[in-house]
Amino acid sequence: MSKHIVIIGGGFAGINLAKKLGKVSSYKVTLVDKNNYNFFPPLLYQVSTGYLDPSSITFPFRNLFRGQVNLRFRMGTFEEVKPEEQKIILNNGELTYDYLVLATGTQTNYFGLDQIEKHAIPMKTLEDALDMRNLLLQRLEQATRIDDTSQRLPYLNMVIAGGGPTGVEISGVFAELRNHTIRKEFPELIGSGSRIYLINGGGELLSPMSEKSQKYTLEQLQSMGVEVLLNTRVVDFDGEKVLMKDGSHIYSKNLIWATGVTGFRFKGIPDTSYVRGNRLKVDEVNRIEGLKNVYAIGDSSLSVSDPKFPTGHPQLAQVAMQQGRVLAKNFKRMVKNKPLKPFTYLDKGSMAIIGSNKAVADMPKPKMHFKGFMAWFIWLFVHLFALIDYRNRVRTFYNWSTEYLTKNQDLRLIIRPSRKKL
Repeated sequence: MSKHIVIIGGGFAGINLAKKLGKVSSYKVTLVDKNNYNFFPPLLYQVSTGYLDPSSITFPFRNLFRGQVNLRFRMGTFEEVKPEEQKIILNNGELTYDYLVLATGTQTNYFGLDQIEKHAIPMKTLEDALDMRNLLLQRLEQATRIDDTSQRLPYLNMVIAGGGPTGVEISGVFAELRNHTIRKEFPELIGSGSRIYLINGGGELLSPMSEKSQKYTLEQLQSMGVEVLLNTRVVDFDGEKVLMKDGSHIYSKNLIWATGVTGFRFKGIPDTSYVRGNRLKVDEVNRIEGLKNVYAIGDSSLSVSDPKFPTGHPQLAQVAMQQGRVLAKNFKRMVKNKPLKPFTYLDKGSMAIIGSNKAVADMPKPKMHFKGFMAWFIWLFVHLFALIDYRNRVRTFYNWSTEYLTKNQDLRLIIRPSRKKL
């Protein structure tokens, strides 16, 4: 009889594992996710700012698995695992498993700052991106009805907390929207003096990248009118005023929280299995230490067995994708009673886009640094072909081309569906 593999989470790690096991008759595979679609997190910020439609970065699991006899999808929220019974509890039922793989990713980390969690705008899910788009467009409309400039500014000022790729990329988009699109579409707001702040607790932007990339990014953002505050930490936000640790403040209704993530904790998994950031400690084959037949891959896992990464792998898409593929190979090796191969991460480099024709890219082998148009082109190419389906690529390429050639995009729509209980 076929062994049953249950995968929790359809992100980069889970979907790569499922796809590689799609034609392995020795296994029956069930992927569980609270959404019925896979989405591409690196481009969420473009949905939130109206550069891309949600359909450009999403694809339904059932459509993706169509024709795969041994692949099944179950929509549900994972709540508990019972290792002794090899059973999981969902919000809408339960499943038994022979092997369980947790690929649950991470959630926004507010570091215990309750006011920020209550009032700030997160950037982690597709729902977050759509809420952000609706909210910011509504505030622009509100600002057009306020004659007093001083009263109007809090609706227009943008504060982004976090100097990683997401913070950098969304700051650049806001700068381009302010400098071009908003001036044309909101003539009432010309001369308002709106400001964009990028706040980072560290002394540099894009800290994992090279010094050349950090310097170029800072210079380009500043030339676009972004006010970058380094060695500065946001500690409070009441929905009207952003307060920093040094006592300074910024009047703004718009705090985008793009700093810090943490893993999920689930009932049934021992506390001893969790390490820093609520990541699950795994061995060299991504098996959770202390549990039988339970694995973790992607951002939710942490392994210190890779000699090149003794403190654990970075929480990047490439790590998650490679772990999913390697674990699939190991499941195939189990069928043939072959020894499992340990996971080692192949670093393919890192990159970030700043704006039109502006980006940075660091490649480890051979060690190369790109900036400007060449890095921007590499970023576009890599992200376009990383999308899960050709239809996503066509839609995204069309939207990017339209924006690049016309400096105009028609996706800035305020759409708020009614929330009726089913």
